[in-house]
Amino acid sequence: MPTQLEELVSFLHSPQPAVKQIALDNLVGFSQGPTALVFKYDNCRAIEDLKDLAKENSKILVQQSVTILANLCDDDLLRRRISNDVNFLEYLSWKICDFGNTSADIMCILLSNLAKENTINKIFTFTRSERNEDQEKLPPLDRSIFKSNRVIDCLMDCFVKGYDRKLNKYSTFDYLSYFFADISRFKAGRQYFIDTQEYDGVTPISKLLVFTEKYDSKIRREGVASTIKNSLFDSETHQRLLEDESINLLPYILLPIASAKDSEIDEEDMFNLPEELQLLPEDKTRDPIPSIICVHLESILLLCTTKTGREFLRSKSVYPLVRELHKNVEDDDIGELCYRIVNVLMRGEPESNQLEELPARSAEDQKNAEDSDDDDDEIVEVA
Repeated sequence: MPTQLEELVSFLHSPQPAVKQIALDNLVGFSQGPTALVFKYDNCRAIEDLKDLAKENSKILVQQSVTILANLCDDDLLRRRISNDVNFLEYLSWKICDFGNTSADIMCILLSNLAKENTINKIFTFTRSERNEDQEKLPPLDRSIFKSNRVIDCLMDCFVKGYDRKLNKYSTFDYLSYFFADISRFKAGRQYFIDTQEYDGVTPISKLLVFTEKYDSKIRREGVASTIKNSLFDSETHQRLLEDESINLLPYILLPIASAKDSEIDEEDMFNLPEELQLLPEDKTRDPIPSIICVHLESILLLCTTKTGREFLRSKSVYPLVRELHKNVEDDDIGELCYRIVNVLMRGEPESNQLEELPARSAEDQKNAEDSDDDDDEIVEVA
């Protein structure tokens, strides 16, 4: 015999809208912690109900159902049940691009939580065309903003152009930064961020760089920093990312770790820095979050993987900048990363060609890094 809570969950597929609404009102609070197990009742029937409710026209029904789905992603089984529904994943990703969607931000959270699963790679295949009859079930798309038929491009446009609520007054799209960080753990994701896109001739990672110093949004800075770091795991791309002026990667990794108070950098080193760091305003401060600084330092370490990368970093006075960071910030994790960078950059290059390159990270190393990275694996829950 079902418990009262299980009976409440079963009301989600009631034919009466008022009953569904009452069920949702009461179930949101049970979607976190041990009580979330109730949603596995009746072979996880509630997951199908919630996905159907997320497509309703009622703002309240959508908000509550998507909130519950986002919270249930903390459970591996339930997260897989949601993410394995490719049709729902496609609907969700396109619905975020609907500028009349009042639940776009909570949908961004759900999408970022679903990006823990391999099935998220399907998002690179989602396209739409006016001639495709199947597209009638998808939300409308504002063609004055979106020039691409690929949903991944449209999500990027939402993030870059919509941060100030100019696209959707209900959404900042900040949580897409976590989504980008998670998909960049996969080869297809990293390739997307570093390849020039046909629809606008721009490399996606270059669109994200400006947000490394958006100090009014920790979420954006954190997600973008992790996206940059993950995009650097393939060392064969480093030379282009460092030398291509249309990308201009290095300054946006260094700016968050730099301060106008780094007064002990001598004049010669100062003028070797990237132009963006040579004349900092007096009020320029470092990123206030040590963990984000650590992510940027890890990116610098990844750029040290190749001899070309190390020589480029030396030529841009990265060592003096890291040295000043080490002197002025008391944090054990930052100190350890600074020590490793200084050790690599200042030890000189070995004469033997056999030791010219640092060991590249294997696929297993990358998987272990993904499994151990708390920022990338964290499920965002909604109170």
